[in-house]
Amino acid sequence: MFDFYVIKILLLSASAFIFAMLWTPLLSHYLYKYKLGKKIRSNGATPIFTKLHEHKNNTPTMGGILVWVTVLIFSASFYYLPKFFHQEIFKSFNFLSRSQTLLPLGALVATALIGLFDDWLDVRGKGILGGGGLKVKHRLAIYTVIAAIGAWWFYFKLQWDVFHVPFLGNFQIGWPYMLIFIFVLVATAFSVNETDGLDGLAGGVLLFCFGAFGVIAFSTGKYDLAAFCGVIAGAMLAFLWYNINPARFFMGDTGAMSLGITLGVIAMLTNSALILPIIGLVFVIESASVILQQLSKKIRGRKIFISSPIHHHLEALGWPEPKIVMRFWVIAGVSAVMGLVVFLLDKTI
Repeated sequence: MFDFYVIKILLLSASAFIFAMLWTPLLSHYLYKYKLGKKIRSNGATPIFTKLHEHKNNTPTMGGILVWVTVLIFSASFYYLPKFFHQEIFKSFNFLSRSQTLLPLGALVATALIGLFDDWLDVRGKGILGGGGLKVKHRLAIYTVIAAIGAWWFYFKLQWDVFHVPFLGNFQIGWPYMLIFIFVLVATAFSVNETDGLDGLAGGVLLFCFGAFGVIAFSTGKYDLAAFCGVIAGAMLAFLWYNINPARFFMGDTGAMSLGITLGVIAMLTNSALILPIIGLVFVIESASVILQQLSKKIRGRKIFISSPIHHHLEALGWPEPKIVMRFWVIAGVSAVMGLVVFLLDKTI
């Protein structure tokens, strides 16, 4: 049975990659035909960013559709196939379950649709209070609402209020668990959104993260969740094929928002919230650079970085974009391995 689960996860992951690759031309054609291009800010508020990225103006966004639609199709298909075809093989490949994957799938799709609306506002030059797309405070509010719904589901529906601290054990903390849940999801979504600024950067880091959490889910017996992570990783790999510099299309908020929230949900489902900052170290660095920049401007009246997040600072220093992305991928790969090492050591001690 153990061997079958390995085959199932690998086969689903590879199939998701192939499927996503096959329908990418259709998505790409639609994005270009209807001119759904990202508008690079040129209002004078971010002159360094504008100068660095003005050549990318009108590159299609909403590419994250490739990932979440693929995951949705796979989840629904393998759930409903056994209802029409009664062969055991179809039932065996279903990975949609109430206890493991229903919540992350729901969070993925719900947030993706909100992100899709945000991308549409951006490409049409519309937005709340003017400008393109949602403001940061509105995004944070949306993250918080979605995270609160997830926290409610965990606490009241799943009766889950146990928080694990590596090497110290599990702690039943009651209702404050919901506050921790909300913080983890909001922080993760914010960090992924900030990282999505260079061709292939967020996608590559997310690939390592979902791969690592797939291993964690598998080692804890959550095989459906491991398969879910594998399908996301497969679809993400197909996305990266077209997102590597020079990108054919960008991830957009429909990808960054949804995948950030989903990663946070999976971290909570595997009781590995404190492992997440290690596995997602690049996300921590990126969001920390933004927070430090804002605090420095307010307290000291001057900037720490030429531009934030830190990948834009490195760009401004003259680093080529592919060099920054590749080095951040290296960091992401090493940090994912280190996170797994901490997780496995915690299990054995």
